[in-house]
Amino acid sequence: MAATQALAPAAAPRSAVKVLVADDSAVVRGLVSRWLGEAGHEVVATAPNGRAAVDALARCAPDVVLLDIEMPELDGIQALPLILARQPGVQVVMMSTLTQRNADVSLRCLSLGAVDYIPKPESNRGVTTSDGFRADLLERIRVFGAARARRRPVPTAVESSSTSTLTAAPAPVSRLSGTVTLRPRPRAFTAPRVLLVGSSTGGPKAVGEVLEKIGAATLRRLPVLIVQHMPPVFTAVFAEHLGARVGLPAAEGKADERLQPGRIYVAPGGRHMRLTGSAADPVIRLDDGPPVNFCRPAVDVLFLDAAAIYGSATLSVILTGMGSDGTAGSRALVEAGGQLMAQDEATSTVWGMPGSVAKAGLCHAVLPLPDIGSALRTAIGGSAA
Repeated sequence: MAATQALAPAAAPRSAVKVLVADDSAVVRGLVSRWLGEAGHEVVATAPNGRAAVDALARCAPDVVLLDIEMPELDGIQALPLILARQPGVQVVMMSTLTQRNADVSLRCLSLGAVDYIPKPESNRGVTTSDGFRADLLERIRVFGAARARRRPVPTAVESSSTSTLTAAPAPVSRLSGTVTLRPRPRAFTAPRVLLVGSSTGGPKAVGEVLEKIGAATLRRLPVLIVQHMPPVFTAVFAEHLGARVGLPAAEGKADERLQPGRIYVAPGGRHMRLTGSAADPVIRLDDGPPVNFCRPAVDVLFLDAAAIYGSATLSVILTGMGSDGTAGSRALVEAGGQLMAQDEATSTVWGMPGSVAKAGLCHAVLPLPDIGSALRTAIGGSAA
């Protein structure tokens, strides 16, 4: 079946994002197209399968492709590399229902070049009645559509100090059009006893790259706690992927679990991951309290607890993600004497979370993604794995 053209480009406002919607459900294609049109965007084509989506690219040149995973003839994971090869730079957002298999496939798609995923209700009725799905979809279209106009080549690596002691922090670098205010570098940092990572949109790929660059040998010195904005099911699969990539035990954090060096703990989807106890005997506590910054799990919740427990012995990083979650917690960490790094704008999928801490003047360094792992390894006091 050929892709169906929709909404003449001439009728769309100049700020409209051009979207191709690929889903085997006619109901989903119709609803999503209507939502996008009402939001002022332009649905340049719809497709019932991956093959039709690939064929439509030459005719419509979308900014964003919404790509369902489960489709006949050519499914989402098969179509993804063909779409990226046919139109390099197009922003592909995967859509899938909340199953373990689809979570695994979605994360594999992120490693293949998709920029994000959207959990989709299991039934057409659920899609019709889910305000959350609609809001998530429109927000991603807005963000990725805006990103299309400011894509820049990834910058070359930023030189850091040749000194490998804890007194040397990576060379700060600004990726703002104006100026990022970095905190004055202390004469010496306390040796970190924990590594904290906060991330959201684009985070699964970025977190994996950072931890792999740090290396298992260095990460065995301390526990690694990660808050990645993800729904239930996805976080467990994400932890499995990280463990396999880094070569360390990795799992969702469990209630009353004592932290151990050399283990990776991922905040479970739908629950806040907190800390209690002392720096000598830290214990995970899971919290079903209300969302913070519209998120559960929230980076701020973990970071605030870590600041109280570890104080200056914290090493933290904020990676790519929408919104500003992590700013309040980062402020507490830095005021306690801990060290904070953030991903720069040019290498972030979305420079929301890292941009927020950078603009707040909380960062000791703002670095391109390829440099963050080695900078953290140096801060921990490790050498290449």
